[in-house]
Amino acid sequence: MAVRKKASGNRKYSKAAGRSVESAMRRKKRGTLRSGPGGKGGKIKSRQQAIAIGLSEARKKGAKVPRKATGRKSSSRKSSGRKSSK
Repeated sequence: MAVRKKASGNRKYSKAAGRSVESAMRRKKRGTLRSGPGGKGGKIKSRQQAIAIGLSEARKKGAKVPRKATGRKSSSRKSSGRKSSK
């Protein structure tokens, strides 16, 4: 049985967003990627921070990028398992 690939129509990130992240990773490798407004901040050393900067730049350009994950709590909470004693 052949394994089918997932349809490309269900992409989470657009190709433009991927290119933006690739560009940020290259700049990190060269040592020219900087944080802060106008690139006046410190040099980026973290891979995750470089990815975040690339996605942020893609968002500003209008590329399809999912919303940032915020500290949303789910409504279905599990009980702690304790029973109140009377």
